[in-house]
Amino acid sequence: MNRSNWWKTSISDISPGIIRYHGYPVEQLISSEHVGMASMIWLMTRGELPTVPQARLLERALVAGVDHGPQAPSIAIARMAMTCGVGINSAMASATNVLGDVHGGAGQELMEIFRTILDDPRPLSEAVEAEIKRLRSDNRYVPGFGHRFHPVDPRRAPLVAAVETARDVGVVEGRHLEVALEIERQINLNRDRPIPMNIDGATAIIYAELGFEPVLGRGLFILSRSVGALAHAWEESQSSQRNKGPEHRSILPTYTGSPERAVP
Repeated sequence: MNRSNWWKTSISDISPGIIRYHGYPVEQLISSEHVGMASMIWLMTRGELPTVPQARLLERALVAGVDHGPQAPSIAIARMAMTCGVGINSAMASATNVLGDVHGGAGQELMEIFRTILDDPRPLSEAVEAEIKRLRSDNRYVPGFGHRFHPVDPRRAPLVAAVETARDVGVVEGRHLEVALEIERQINLNRDRPIPMNIDGATAIIYAELGFEPVLGRGLFILSRSVGALAHAWEESQSSQRNKGPEHRSILPTYTGSPERAVP
């Protein structure tokens, strides 16, 4: 292999005095009135700048997922890490490293389900019904619906409304929105206590409608939540507390092992 081609990238063109992202000079991106952080995320992952309405819709999803307080494991871990004397970067990394399939991955899973349903040639209601049955037969939850803390996730309504508005003016097609609403309708049939869409479901709609691949859906959520991890790590660093665990030191874990016994 040619040593000059050891690293190859179509993303950034860097040489003395030159910085370009997908061909756009960084000085122009900095100076543009229409390029913000959401636009840069789109550019770096997709290779082109979004329209202003596309960037605004993406930004709404990023804003919504920033934080959910110390009861969220990722945020609690960021705060605990900070009391152990690590740098703020380590605290943020500790938080994002636990955003896996269970905590933070539901959006990606739902985006994959959207794709499966939209590829199904049957009418939408039948395709959704079949997918829900498949998940239940595998003893799995439908990702993106229900919340252990909120009876109704307050982030759902404004995000869904934003997609509906974007659909009505032609920014997105609305196909993934239609699938999500049909899933929500079916899983709530004959239920006294509804299972509403949560933040993962609502942001999955936006990321899918904007054309992001499912794995990028998880990455976008991690980018969003890292802002909350940064804020909480910084706040905890001002507390002067040291070595804080998940519970107050007066609360001991329940011991379930053998009773006290003598060493033979």
